Amino acid sequence: SSVYSKIDLRSGYHQLRVREEDIPKTAFRTCYEHNEFQVMPFGLTNAPADEKKHEEHLKAILELLKKEELYANFSKCEFWIPKVQFLGHVIDSQGIRVDPAKIEFVKDWASPKSPTEIR
Repeated sequence: SSVYSKIDLRSGYHQLRVREEDIPKTAFRTCYEHNEFQVMPFGLTNAPADEKKHEEHLKAILELLKKEELYANFSKCEFWIPKVQFLGHVIDSQGIRVDPAKIEFVKDWASPKSPTEIR
């Protein structure tokens, strides 16, 4: 694809409810209790294939957000951009790759000089 949009939901996926029949699939135990997610703990979606599909998908997503009363933080949203940075990666028409700024940051780390610095 040559264009992308990024929508930032307030409180992220914690607004998206898990289907009732799928709640037991999210179960986990600690030594104290049994838990199940009522809302999505995390998740990702794929980008559309071209501009027309992008327009159709974007319209559908915005209509769904309105219908389900989910609120976006529009100051953090980006629409119709040639590349998007997401979770430390850059996504554009060439594909997905690690954000070069993240690589430089790691390359510039100083070597640890003591056991305390290794932690």
